[in-house]
Amino acid sequence: MIELERRLRDSLEPILAMSDPRERISAYHDMPYAIFRYDPEFEFELRGAVARLRTRLENRGKRVTSISLAQCLHAAMAAARPLEDWFAVEREAGVDETVQTITNLLEDYQPLVNLVAERMPENADPKKDIVFIVRTGALFPAYRTFSLLEQLKGRVAAPTVLFYPGDLDGAAGLRFMGVLDAEHNYRPKIF
Repeated sequence: MIELERRLRDSLEPILAMSDPRERISAYHDMPYAIFRYDPEFEFELRGAVARLRTRLENRGKRVTSISLAQCLHAAMAAARPLEDWFAVEREAGVDETVQTITNLLEDYQPLVNLVAERMPENADPKKDIVFIVRTGALFPAYRTFSLLEQLKGRVAAPTVLFYPGDLDGAAGLRFMGVLDAEHNYRPKIF
């Protein structure tokens, strides 16, 4: 836990507290976002640390918006059918088919990128607004965040941090939840 808090305070917070964090958070002008990687076992500790980080940033005059991917997933599933029906589908069709159905839902019918974009602050001021994308682990194993970040390209104005539960594999590879094969094409900066 101490390491997690230290990484937030020493590497991420100084950048987010800057008057204009965009140049330091990313090397790409149309992708003002970064990834903060943490071990999945520290999910609850991370939530508390992110809440404290938010308070410190707000005390410095920043506006912080948190977007929960768990809430986005819930909204997508509830829009498709009542949640009780999802439980019945899983019992009848099995976990693998249900996971694939949820993947299809988030890619094609209730695109996750649209659900996230709808929750971004309107008329965001990149010097004042910051967005935290949290509860990423809720998507496991149905949706990998690589595609979400690529699809957000050009749709994000405020500096944004995706909090990613997984393992680092090399300089830019991430293994979602420490389980799935590493995706090595992440372009955002990884903290």
